[in-house]
Amino acid sequence: IMRTVLTTATLFILSSAALVAAGSSCIAFDTSWNLLAFGFGGKDYNAGTSDQWGSGVAPADITAQGRPPFDGNNTKCYLAEFFNAIYVLGADSSNLSNIYIFNAATKSWSTQATTAGDFDPSSFEAIVDHDTNVIYALSHGELWSLDMQELEAAQQSAIPWKDQGTAQITTTNYDPVMAIAQNHIFFFGVPGVPAGNCMIFLVSFWQPTPQLFKSDSTDFPDSHGQAVSFFLDTGVQETIAFIPDDGSHTYLVNVETNTTQTVVGPSTVDASATYFASTSALVQLSSSGAVSWLPFNPNVTSDNSNAAWSPVKNLATVAQQSGGGSSSASVGGSGPAGAPASKTASAGGSATSGVVSGSNPSPSGSGSNGASRDVTWGTGTVLGLVAIAFSLL
Repeated sequence: IMRTVLTTATLFILSSAALVAAGSSCIAFDTSWNLLAFGFGGKDYNAGTSDQWGSGVAPADITAQGRPPFDGNNTKCYLAEFFNAIYVLGADSSNLSNIYIFNAATKSWSTQATTAGDFDPSSFEAIVDHDTNVIYALSHGELWSLDMQELEAAQQSAIPWKDQGTAQITTTNYDPVMAIAQNHIFFFGVPGVPAGNCMIFLVSFWQPTPQLFKSDSTDFPDSHGQAVSFFLDTGVQETIAFIPDDGSHTYLVNVETNTTQTVVGPSTVDASATYFASTSALVQLSSSGAVSWLPFNPNVTSDNSNAAWSPVKNLATVAQQSGGGSSSASVGGSGPAGAPASKTASAGGSATSGVVSGSNPSPSGSGSNGASRDVTWGTGTVLGLVAIAFSLL
């Protein structure tokens, strides 16, 4: 009887693990600031602009021939703003070096071959430089570049990855966190760099010392997280959103003024979540497939202080098909302000999700945004339970 019970439990955990592993989907914006969702239940969708997200009206199906299979475990989407093109990396597990290009104007796909050489397309973090349309990637301590030229669709010849040399930052045990602004690349959570500081690659050379961003409240931590930059209708990005793995706050880092505004963290605490930003919205795709967003005003900081996360309702149904389910628990009630949402490893390390009691703390460390929080189990947590279950058989 015990073996039967354990076998049933094991099968349940295994099925849950498959449902939670949602790294095969991604979100992006086109240049009209429509939210695009790729790899959601085998389809792709246009959820429209932010004024449509609360309607619950079904998003437009934009699934087209030539799309990638979206079967990778670390799919990444990037917007080439000048060309209204989405570059999708890691979405084809059998051809990780291929880059799929979605032309948002024609709603068509094409596949761009690359020559990887010593570049590892299975392990990297990257950005797209706004003005040059070059992809820069950090992989195994080396900085690489890929010139996407002016591509709205694939060209016949393969594009080579070029080694730009060893990164002039500490990369041992560093899981890269990087974002683009003012055509510079900002690295968060670099080992040995103090909280509230970033290392910077100025595309042609490395800034030798960390850059401090003076905070209005709390310095962003020297830990792992996710970073994404807000676009402008004209010109290069100026503000980066940094969300640490513990989800305690969202840090708005302005590279023009070298300042940081601390605002509310996401309602769903998920170290495996991914993010994308438009000119006025920060969007989270959780590992369970749920999509939520936070309004952003680059000109009125008080609007950002009072902003709250909300679900993208018109993606709710298709998002459930994407992740298939959730191993998250909604946690309500009040608890100590600033209670940690997860245990974060040392700078550049991985994080293990934990459970939060209480609402998301306000940036000042007191009060509440009044929303219950979801704490999502990452894939590693579920796989750990699988191992335990098998050991009991």
